[in-house]
Amino acid sequence: MPLALDLYSCAGGAARGYHNAGFNIHGVDIIDRSARYPYRFEQGDALDILDRLIQTGEIEQYTLIHASPPCQSKCALTVGTNTSRGWGREHVDLVAPTRELLEKSGRPYVIEQPDGQADVRKDVTLCGEMFGLGVLRHRNFELGGWTAAQPKHLKHRGRVRGWRHGKYHDGPYVAAYGKGGGKATVPEMQQAMGIDWTDNHEELTEAIPPAYAEWLGRAFLTQHNAT
Repeated sequence: MPLALDLYSCAGGAARGYHNAGFNIHGVDIIDRSARYPYRFEQGDALDILDRLIQTGEIEQYTLIHASPPCQSKCALTVGTNTSRGWGREHVDLVAPTRELLEKSGRPYVIEQPDGQADVRKDVTLCGEMFGLGVLRHRNFELGGWTAAQPKHLKHRGRVRGWRHGKYHDGPYVAAYGKGGGKATVPEMQQAMGIDWTDNHEELTEAIPPAYAEWLGRAFLTQHNAT
């Protein structure tokens, strides 16, 4: 099976999708996720580990690299790579240095970011409605060394459930972030995103639905196997 490197892996939402598409997985995160991450896991700084793999030539074993780096507009970067490098609460953009190393690696890659945040090319944008999920969770994906056609962005079936400006709105989607105000419970987030191996609230709020990465992985392998 082809091997995918999952950088800034969190609890493995992307990893499960790539695995479903036909990849073996090697996950990397600064926080120890080994108790819940469902595949091979290595704790450490993603940039340092990626650089090491490039320097030793071990990077050649990976067919695809996926990276979900913290981005500049997230103001609460108090853990993870920022802390390890002494960056504290500064607004540090890890997308640029990650992209630089990914380009240096010479391997095909995916950079994932929430909509409206870091400066990534929007080669593909995915939404939960495309997969019949109970979350919208729009995500942008920059593709390096390969391409994929943008799927049709389906019309949303209604609103995200919860309170907005003092008024409660019902809808077919749950808010899989934060707490209170009608936000989703842990079981609701698990069901809405298709994640059943972790019940950690923070990990669920950060995860991408596995269906996204499965779509990307299958699109990549279709193109890769055709060449």
